[in-house]
Amino acid sequence: MKVLYFDCFSGASGDMIVGALIDAGVPLDEIRGALGSLSIDRDAVWTERVDRAGIGATKFQVRGEDGSQGHHRHSHGGVATEAHAHRTLREIDALIEGSRLSAAGKDRAKALFARLGEVEGTIHGTPPDRVHFHEVGSLDSIVDIVSTVHALELLGAQRIVASPLNVGSGTIRSAHGLFPVPAPATTRLLEGVPVYSGTQCAEMVTPTGALLITAYATEYGGIPPMKIAKIGYGAGARSFEDTPNVLRVLIGEADATAPSHVVIVIEAEIDDMNPQIFGVVMDKLLAQGALDVFYTPIQMKKNRPGTLLSVIAAPAARETLTATIFRETTTIGVRYREMTRECLDRETQDVTTPFGAVRFKVALRNGEVLNASPE
Repeated sequence: MKVLYFDCFSGASGDMIVGALIDAGVPLDEIRGALGSLSIDRDAVWTERVDRAGIGATKFQVRGEDGSQGHHRHSHGGVATEAHAHRTLREIDALIEGSRLSAAGKDRAKALFARLGEVEGTIHGTPPDRVHFHEVGSLDSIVDIVSTVHALELLGAQRIVASPLNVGSGTIRSAHGLFPVPAPATTRLLEGVPVYSGTQCAEMVTPTGALLITAYATEYGGIPPMKIAKIGYGAGARSFEDTPNVLRVLIGEADATAPSHVVIVIEAEIDDMNPQIFGVVMDKLLAQGALDVFYTPIQMKKNRPGTLLSVIAAPAARETLTATIFRETTTIGVRYREMTRECLDRETQDVTTPFGAVRFKVALRNGEVLNASPE
């Protein structure tokens, strides 16, 4: 099983995450190709090799809509400007549709922004579809999110773990004024996640960073048992004297001698909800880190047709997902089961065919190919 670990000892931002994944081996050309028609040229996305307190790291750069070089300073430990484009959720969805992400990748990216819209709407008392995204609506942040979705899809990690997040301290000026660190949206996104304040007086976790880490990480803690195969360092915008301002990514194979991967199954029986809502519920659960969500038709008491909602997740995600089930469905109770699972290793390969190059997802066990299917 491929395992990916986000080491957030110096926080997390969108450009740090993308930089770390590129540093760990994701080709920059793959990122450029996935961006499709996001209204940017291929040359508007590039990387630089930088030094952060003695650690060599990859800095992911995007030329801003105002022609500025690199990410805006709000991307990690800086001050927001007023020059960003203010986009609605519908406008961002249209940009994502124009990308070259896979169908599943587009759904994931749109679900991420839908979650952010809910958070911003809750903070400002505005319906999600009327929220105007400021910093996170800028093109560089959209690029960060689309790039991360594509990079993680390419890597195909079956288990993603993150360390507790160093959120920093102090204050930050945003489009809405001066706020304490972490910013309101970041704080809301990090509900239920282990965090702490390090020694840096700066914003160490941005809304984009919080959104991506909490969407993909299903567990939080130390480095899980694994044989490390790749290491990546993604650089933040600023340099600190005493701490390398980098996000570290470790990628490897789960240690075969370690205990089996434990998951929980959360179930709820529902017989009184509009079926049109089920799709929205699934999107929200997946965006919050569920490993899988599925529905089963069942026959309930009084011979009523109903639906069994099943959610597979890491034990650490139990409270967050349960709260969403109670908030978004009509159920008044859930039950839990603990199980172990084994997953085949997965990787993507480009295969040349008479019809052109086709990307295949290949499943392996102990190095033996057991299944292959076109993406």
